[in-house]
Amino acid sequence: MPTHYPLPTAHSLVTLPGLIDCHVHFREPGFEQKGTLTSETIAARKGGVMCVCEMPNTNPPTTTISALKDKVERARNVEDSDIRFFFGVTNDVHLKELEELWTNMSHAEIRSRCPGVKLYLDHSTGNQKVDGAIVQDVFRICAGLNIPIVAHCEDPETNVCDPRRPPESEERSIYNAVERAKMFGTHLHIAHLSTKQGLELIRQAKHDELSITCEAAPHHLFLSFEDEEKLGAFGKMNPPLRTLDHQEALWEGVLDRTIDCIATDHAPHTIDEKKSENPPKGVPGVETLLPLLLTVVAGYWPGSKLLTTHYSLQTRDIERLCFENPNRIFRLGKKKDEWQVDVDMDMEWIIRGKDLHSKCGWTPYEGLTVKGMVMKVSKNSS
Repeated sequence: MPTHYPLPTAHSLVTLPGLIDCHVHFREPGFEQKGTLTSETIAARKGGVMCVCEMPNTNPPTTTISALKDKVERARNVEDSDIRFFFGVTNDVHLKELEELWTNMSHAEIRSRCPGVKLYLDHSTGNQKVDGAIVQDVFRICAGLNIPIVAHCEDPETNVCDPRRPPESEERSIYNAVERAKMFGTHLHIAHLSTKQGLELIRQAKHDELSITCEAAPHHLFLSFEDEEKLGAFGKMNPPLRTLDHQEALWEGVLDRTIDCIATDHAPHTIDEKKSENPPKGVPGVETLLPLLLTVVAGYWPGSKLLTTHYSLQTRDIERLCFENPNRIFRLGKKKDEWQVDVDMDMEWIIRGKDLHSKCGWTPYEGLTVKGMVMKVSKNSS
């Protein structure tokens, strides 16, 4: 990436609101070698993302009121960003903590920083899988307290039989989660949707007027199973990369509005960890979210060469997917004019991990050419 940029012309400058990434892992506390609230917030800001919703699989995990309070206090020291924190539930004790958090008025301030509950329906990074015996109770209680549930939908029985976490694992898990949401009237948000089968289940649930929303991650939209050979462990995440037919279905879901949000599941790990014998799953992505989407807006597909794409995305769609919908779904209360992100649509550049700002120092999009760069982020003083 060059260090000096030409001034944008009037026709190439686009203004967006400060974006919302409703699914990130910023690793603090407990895993600061991977990332910190400060380092990953800098990366987010460089990509025009000004509000994030952070997941509970830290150390200690955000499964108690005291752990949530600690994160809220840490976030006070981070400038120019709004960080919210999901609450995790894996057992009965955590569920009681959640009820206390939501019903005791003395916790109102820190509760306002919590957009909902995260449920891991199978193991992923951090081993936060919920006890299967209490899943129904979680759906019932969250419905009664009007708390959104964000579900990592993979089926443990399927994954035991096939550790590659096949599409059927996500399909079975989404089906079961939707049935529970239907039973209790819970608002269910499906995290990092990756399969055409899962998309069809969500499409049907919306047709049935259930309170179901979902998100897709950039790595499932811009990378596929075909990239795994090149990326190796640097392309491993849960759920995994899929074949091109699933990627095509996800884009159809984005364009027909079945998919409500694009959220990165930003999950940094160190390069040494990824090169280890048992590498952890997850990839960074908060800084590259916007340029990847802007490339499609410009009419191209990111790659070693910019190729014309048949997907028709507009900057208005980015606002809907990365600001309006997450703001509404998680009741974040963000104002569209709070932050202004100025983007030069004519700026063409190559994504390099060494030029990005996440502490991990790498990216699964290494070497991709993109079109569109954040030039300035400013806060409305009024």
